[in-house]
Amino acid sequence: MKVNTHYPSYNVMNEIEHWDPHTQSIVQSRLIREHEYRFLTLTEAEILRAWCALLVDDDRGEIIQYVLCHIDESLSSHKGEGQRKPGTPVASILLREGLKAIDEASQLADSKSFFHLDESRKRQLMSEISSGQLAQSEQWQGIPQKELFQKLLSLTIEAYYSHPQVWSEIGYGGPAYPRGYIRTHLGQTDPWEAVKEQ
Repeated sequence: MKVNTHYPSYNVMNEIEHWDPHTQSIVQSRLIREHEYRFLTLTEAEILRAWCALLVDDDRGEIIQYVLCHIDESLSSHKGEGQRKPGTPVASILLREGLKAIDEASQLADSKSFFHLDESRKRQLMSEISSGQLAQSEQWQGIPQKELFQKLLSLTIEAYYSHPQVWSEIGYGGPAYPRGYIRTHLGQTDPWEAVKEQ
């Protein structure tokens, strides 16, 4: 993956001294890669690693590992879900059974685990699942493909765009609390915000 950014020299972590201690600890924790999975098995984590990297077109290890940790934490914390379509299992079952079905579909069609497929084949399977078009089999009983894809997409995106390295690349200056914004008119930026360089 080639990183394209308008803010190549901006690093949001240079602003850390302006955040309160609680915010500092939350943001810094997103840079720690060591994590023992509490929900995911190693096989599920590898399927997710391949899946999430393609979803965001980014295979940088430290960022994708954070995405996996976020998903693992979400699934193991037993937090409630905002909304769920009727007939869709709770997230923990949807993902566990869905990842199993993805890998079994891959094994049946290509005799390989999903994470060992070449990129074009992975994309093809993902596309079929996103539209609910992958051939149904016993493994997919009770697992709606479109809802599985949407759940994986939402979990991946919310984690990916909360990583400080991605913030820097998109020019997001991080939490404004307690400093707050001073220049609030259209086109104005505060001195601590990223400035487009190219």
